[in-house]
Amino acid sequence: MTLFALGLSHTTAPLPVRERVVFHVEKLYDALGELMRGRRIAEAAILSTCNRTELYLSAGEPRAAAEWLAEYHRMQPGEITPYLYTLPGDQAVRHTFRVAAGLDSMVLGEPQILGQMKDAVRTAESAGTLGTVLHKLFQRSFAVAKEVRSTTQVGANSVSMAAAAVKLAARIFPGLKDQKVLFIGAGEMIELCATHFAAQAPARLAVANRTLERAHALAHRFNGQALELRALPEQLQEFDIVVSCTASSLPILGKGLVERALRARKHRPMFMVDLAVPRDIEAEVAELDDVFLYTVDDLQSIVQGNLDARRSSLEQAEAIIETQVGQFMHWMAARASVPLIRQLREQGEAARRHELERALRLLQKGDDPRQVLEALSQGLTNKLLHGPTQALNEAQAEERAALAALIERLYRSQ
Repeated sequence: MTLFALGLSHTTAPLPVRERVVFHVEKLYDALGELMRGRRIAEAAILSTCNRTELYLSAGEPRAAAEWLAEYHRMQPGEITPYLYTLPGDQAVRHTFRVAAGLDSMVLGEPQILGQMKDAVRTAESAGTLGTVLHKLFQRSFAVAKEVRSTTQVGANSVSMAAAAVKLAARIFPGLKDQKVLFIGAGEMIELCATHFAAQAPARLAVANRTLERAHALAHRFNGQALELRALPEQLQEFDIVVSCTASSLPILGKGLVERALRARKHRPMFMVDLAVPRDIEAEVAELDDVFLYTVDDLQSIVQGNLDARRSSLEQAEAIIETQVGQFMHWMAARASVPLIRQLREQGEAARRHELERALRLLQKGDDPRQVLEALSQGLTNKLLHGPTQALNEAQAEERAALAALIERLYRSQ
């Protein structure tokens, strides 16, 4: 199989499965090298987000790639196979274009995925696993995403997980002006959430992060306070709203910690949003009274209500993608013909050199130049037409008509 994509996403796998197959940024470089070893894979890239984990591969076998994915994450094949999809050839190209354009996202048209895909490409480049085919595929994907966003309304009407979180919080609390909000993490998603919540002018805003310097930088933008993660056990009780999204492989907030915070709050409700995959907040926290815990999957129903304008442009976006898929597959087919074209040219060049050398020898002997040129042209003609003539003579009746039509197409007068 020349080109294929293999993976799982929010459309095929629930959150407990997705969080088990996340590739953390600091390990992605080594993972790419491990994937390439001994599996006859020519090129590879890995896209891993909260909503999807996908391998984009040139050459190799899907089964071997799926087995590696399970083995790398210490899972049995049966635990992951039911959720995997394998997309070969044009299906892989179409899927890549749709992902880049935000058409396969949980939030239709969201722009964050394009940046995540570019990060995946940069990592593959630095790991030396990105070759001609995947480089061309991703560069074309970025161009398609730009065309879709600039010519359709798929990306219009701001709809995001951050906006959905604010809307949910407004259902729990009568007004956000009296609420204290804590953000855990300092990445792009937390920055987006902080922007949305800050617009509601909450009573207090704080950012907790493993690196205090980054927490200070983000908190300063919103006149907030910076906290260290280790301060959370003492200060969690002070916050009514908690939004978390870090790259931690282990939960940041456990059930016991939240229980203690609730007792200190005298069971005043807490609204918590966990946008991380793997999750930052233990799933058992949802079992506690007075806690309203939402994950990325829970927010999907909220964002769906604001997508009418985007859906109306979906058909136009899909048409753009179909055109681009056709062009890319034409490039792939042309690239596959390069070895044959090179072979034909080499054979033609060998025939030309042979006849030229023969003509030069005759001229050196003093033969008539006109006769030498005539012999040269006849020799070239015979060599160039020998192959198709022999194929016609040897063809069986049922294939002769098709072969004759092909030869006529190849040698017809211009």
